[in-house]
Amino acid sequence: MTRNISIENVKQIPTYAKEVELVERKGIGHPDSVSDGIAEAVSRALSKYYIKEYGRILHHNTDQLEIVGGQSAPKFGGGVVLEPCYIMLSGRATTTINGERIPCKSLAIKATKDYLSKNFKHLDMDGDVMIDSRIGHGSVDLRGLYDTRKLKANDTSFGVGFAPFTDTERIVLETEKFINGPLKQKLPAVGYDIKVMGFRQGKTINLTIAAAFVDKYVKDEDEYYNIKEHLKSAVLDNAVKLTNNEVKAFINTGDLKDEHVSYLTVTGLSMENGDDGSVGRGNRVNGIITPFKAMSMEAAAGKNPVTHVGKLYNVLSNLIAGDIIKEAGGDIEEVFVRIVSQIGRPIDDPHVASIQAIYKDNVSPSKHEKNILRIADERLEHISDLTPLFVEGKLSVF
Repeated sequence: MTRNISIENVKQIPTYAKEVELVERKGIGHPDSVSDGIAEAVSRALSKYYIKEYGRILHHNTDQLEIVGGQSAPKFGGGVVLEPCYIMLSGRATTTINGERIPCKSLAIKATKDYLSKNFKHLDMDGDVMIDSRIGHGSVDLRGLYDTRKLKANDTSFGVGFAPFTDTERIVLETEKFINGPLKQKLPAVGYDIKVMGFRQGKTINLTIAAAFVDKYVKDEDEYYNIKEHLKSAVLDNAVKLTNNEVKAFINTGDLKDEHVSYLTVTGLSMENGDDGSVGRGNRVNGIITPFKAMSMEAAAGKNPVTHVGKLYNVLSNLIAGDIIKEAGGDIEEVFVRIVSQIGRPIDDPHVASIQAIYKDNVSPSKHEKNILRIADERLEHISDLTPLFVEGKLSVF
């Protein structure tokens, strides 16, 4: 097969060398990320059930999900959740086959509870959340296209990827993972809803961090501010391992000490008190939001992992970009990959795969063009290898 792969040398300043750069990461406990995580968990649960019972993944897209924030009354020493947040599972799935009903809604609700219980230990599944599944049967045209089993794209969409990460991008991503990972043992008062905004100007990276605190671990206001200082120090100590740039950290800048306003929660999640969430409104598939680089606005989480190019192409674009940088041996400063489909076209044969590279000075693009073509062609040829990785949760989409 001869695929339409376009390779272009572009003349522009790489992102790390620009005067200003902005990067955002919504942590695993942000309502938008919770939505993405649940949507993907439901897709995985349905996929595993379909494989077990029918030998293949049947058509589904569970990427329509809304979280409506609840009401809570946090206070130092421990408050209460007054009204549960409401989680509406929506989207489409194969609910019957050969006249046999499939328990899609039950599977979806169980997958949601399992995901929330595994990731957010302060959440009371009996009183803090209400889960409602409205997942219905898919449209006739999409099911018909999908059921041909010929791996044809069931949407006209595009995916976007780039490599490598700048220091700012890496620090923003790793800071959230650090706070929601190793730091939890030392600072249990820091909750799960962590948002990191990175702003680099010149050689200085500023990290503005919103961190929900768990009220039962904070006895009073003095302890709250003491924990904030410990969090700031830990973040800065971790950041210096990732960059030679100067790093500044700002924690919960909305606090008003004179007015006794602090970012306290009961569960460590802002969705407990009026903060809503939606699938696809947060991080891109590479885990960050990058307004200084191209992005797709596709909601990848929950889309079927077999033929939905909105999911497959976004992940594949980043994999191709990463391979190119790795094999270029430092000759390429930055690479951008964009892949577009046509509905009904084979997923391994996109309408076009566009690859743009920024080369270092005095490097001839012809030195790498054949290798770039090979990398993209091989990744597209084996695109279906991504499907089992999605099902097993080995590929992140947020």
